[in-house]
Amino acid sequence: MKLSGKVAVVTGAASGMGKAIAELFAAEGAKVVVSDLNGESAAAVVSDIKTGGGTAISVVTNVTVEEDVQVLIDTAMKEFGTVDILVNNAGIMDNFMPAGEVTDELWEKVFAVNTTGPMRLTRKVLPLFIEKKQGVIVNIASAGGLHGSRAGAAYTASKHAVIGFTKNVGFQYATHGIRCNAVAPGAVATNIATTINAPSPFGAERAQIGMGINPGLGHPEDIARVALFLASDDASFVNGTTVTADAGWTAY
Repeated sequence: MKLSGKVAVVTGAASGMGKAIAELFAAEGAKVVVSDLNGESAAAVVSDIKTGGGTAISVVTNVTVEEDVQVLIDTAMKEFGTVDILVNNAGIMDNFMPAGEVTDELWEKVFAVNTTGPMRLTRKVLPLFIEKKQGVIVNIASAGGLHGSRAGAAYTASKHAVIGFTKNVGFQYATHGIRCNAVAPGAVATNIATTINAPSPFGAERAQIGMGINPGLGHPEDIARVALFLASDDASFVNGTTVTADAGWTAY
C-alpha cells in the first residue's frame, strides 16, 4: 500500500473529491482525518472507511475560522501522534460573478475558503513537517486557476492564488524535505454546484463558452488517484507544480 503508516488530513472530505481522496488514502493504508463543515456527512465517510477496514476520524471544521484550523490539526496529533499529509480540498464557487458585479462580501467569502483556508492549514502543519524533515501538501486548485474564465472573477483569482501559493511553498520548503503540489481538475461531477446561488447570467454565459470543447466529465475518483500519486513516494521528485486532470480540455 502506498500510504501505509501515514496520517492524512483531508478538508472538504464529506463529499465529492474530498470524500474520494479520503477513501482512497484509507484504502492505501493511511489513517485519515475527515474534515468538513458537515459533521453528519463526515461521520458517514468515516463509517464507510471503517467498514472497509480502514482507520479514520471526523472533525467538524470551518476552514475560514482560525480556531477550527487549530483544533483540526491538534486533534489529528492527539489521535494519531503526527500528520504526514495535508490535502487542502475544501472549496466553493462564486455564482459566476464577473468583476463588474462581484461584491466585497462574495469576494472575501470565496477567498476565505479557497485561499486563506489552505494558507492557514499549511501554516499550522509546516512546523510539524519541518521538525521531522518530511511532509506532503496537496492543494486542490482548478483549471480555473490556470485559465481566465472557467468561473467568475473571485473563484478564478482565488484558484490562481492557490497555484502561486503552491509554487512558493514547494520551493521555499524543499530543503526541509517538504513537498507541495496542486491538482487542477477540469469539469468533475461533484456537488460543488450546490454552492452556486443566483448566478450572474452574463458571467455564466461567458464562462460556459468553452464547455463545447470539453472532452468529457470526470469523476471524483479520477482526481483522487492524482492526489494519491502526489501524496505518495511515487512523486518524491515532484514539487511546486500543478498537475492538470481534465481529459485534455485545457490542451486546446
